Amino acid sequence: MGKIQGIENLLVYLNSVGYPLSEQQINEFLLARKIPHSKPYGSMIVFDRAHIEWWVEMQRKTDSLL
Repeated sequence: MGKIQGIENLLVYLNSVGYPLSEQQINEFLLARKIPHSKPYGSMIVFDRAHIEWWVEMQRKTDSLL
């Protein structure tokens, strides 16, 4: 189970799997608690790669229904 540290690294990862988002979109998802993440200490944000893969799949399914 891999970890992705920080929003910049998440943006790179999402681009690599064909689900590009902007930093603003990520921040909105974080504020609304709509993207799986953890804050182990301070302002550090960590994303679990398996959870992000699942989340992207769910987003794609939701997007296809629109």
